[in-house]
Amino acid sequence: MEWSSKSATKAYFDTLQLCNNHKRQYGTWRVQNPGSNEFVSALAAGMKAKLIVEVTSHVSLTTLALAAAARQNGVRMVCILPESILNDSQEVINNSGLKDQVEFRTEDPSKLLPFYENIDFFLVDCNKDENYAKLLNLVDVNLTRSIVVAKNMVGDGDKKGIRWCLRGKDEKLEVRSLKHPLGNGMKVTRISKSDDTNMRFEVKGDYSKKRRKSSWIAKFDEESGEEHIYRVPQVDWF
Repeated sequence: MEWSSKSATKAYFDTLQLCNNHKRQYGTWRVQNPGSNEFVSALAAGMKAKLIVEVTSHVSLTTLALAAAARQNGVRMVCILPESILNDSQEVINNSGLKDQVEFRTEDPSKLLPFYENIDFFLVDCNKDENYAKLLNLVDVNLTRSIVVAKNMVGDGDKKGIRWCLRGKDEKLEVRSLKHPLGNGMKVTRISKSDDTNMRFEVKGDYSKKRRKSSWIAKFDEESGEEHIYRVPQVDWF
């Protein structure tokens, strides 16, 4: 799987800035686990995803994160959500300067998803959607390389969610999943060629026993005049 550390880093800090700007403007959203949105953005940008699809009940910081990744990759993401919140969602995206990166769709996800083929990066919010397992079974992923994220996973209710990829598995593919505490429980599933062993993820936090030396990155905030230093451990996820 092609992986660009440069793209991942740029998307990470772009998302960090977008989230901070939104919190200053609206003062309403809280990040449940620091780094979760930045991680998702870096993941989508680092793998250079061309088709990014999100199914959610509302626009969130995660939507901004995926839009930032889409901007880094020079593409548009697809956000599928209820029609009743479309106007408010468009306003949030427009105010964030991401209008050109997001395509909103308000159809029934179960009927719309089959029309998207070879999805590179798919994310579904399981918090308020009991049919997330069904939606995962409808996703047509890129079998050469793709990532599926199910966020807000609680308990062991996600077991059905990975059967869709196991059914398509053969000796030439690898399908690996990892669940971790980011975002109130997040499962990341990677599909790739079996000889694809060079992909590494850089995340904040201790989520693996296989750790390499951490790196330190400095970011200057032009608005406040402050310099922030971030410690980013490098983790071998799979």
